[in-house]
Order: sequence, then C-alpha cells, then structure tokens
Amino acid sequence: MTRKQKRLAIIGGGVAFLTAAVLLVMFAFSQAVAYFYVPGDLAKTDVAPGTRIRLGGLVEAGSVKRGEGRTITFTVTDTLATVPVTYTGILPDLFREGQGVVAEGAFVGGSPVFVADTVLAKHDETYMPKDVADRLKAQGVTLGGEENIR
Repeated sequence: MTRKQKRLAIIGGGVAFLTAAVLLVMFAFSQAVAYFYVPGDLAKTDVAPGTRIRLGGLVEAGSVKRGEGRTITFTVTDTLATVPVTYTGILPDLFREGQGVVAEGAFVGGSPVFVADTVLAKHDETYMPKDVADRLKAQGVTLGGEENIR
C-alpha cells in the first residue's frame, strides 16, 4: 500500500466509525424520549399503542382505587378530558387526589387505560412543573400559586 492508500483507508475507517457512533447515539435517544401530554391533548392526538409518553395533570377527586397487591387505578384530568391510569408499585408519599401528577408509561394493546411504570407527585401544595402548568393554562385552566411554577 502506498502512503496515499493508507491515508484514504484511515480516513474511510474514521468516517465509518463516526457514522456508526452517530447512528447508535440517535437510536439510543429515540428510545429514551417520552413526549409530554395532558389529557386534553390525547383526545386530539393519535398515540400508537406501546409508545412511551408522559401524562401530566391533576388526580381526579374520588378516582383513586386500590386493587390486588400494589396495583392502583386513578384518573388524570386537566378539567377538559380524563384518562384512566393503572400503576403497579409504591406511590410517592405526596400522591393525593386533586394534586398534580406526572405518570410515565404507555397505552397497551389499544386499551384506553394508560399503564404507568413511573408516577411522580409534586413536592408541595402549590408546585407544578412548568410544562404541566403551560399545557393546563393553554387549555384555559386557572392555576393558583403562579409564583411556584418552575
């Protein structure tokens, strides 16, 4: 091999390596991304079964029901629409009816029930994540404690 051929081989190998690395990173990020929705958005959007999303809103009063073992069902609302949620696990201590919640999971097999594998509750009575607050405001929901939206 001449010096020119060696140099081309090294450059070609480097380009192939970088291309493979970029594709691997893109694939990893596409698997880790979970889009955020409030119940009113889900009514207007077609989310494919099995697609991981984050569902945010308020836990509807009177909707929390404890099932067999550690399975809990509840309803998330944004006052315009509601989505039934089932979760198996230990809920955060601050999880309550009427409080803000973000559940991460997916709809399974065309069922209208959202199956969550992670549930996050807000940390005090007035805190709400900014993206949840913005979506609720966009749908006309009035929020108190605006100074605590982060």
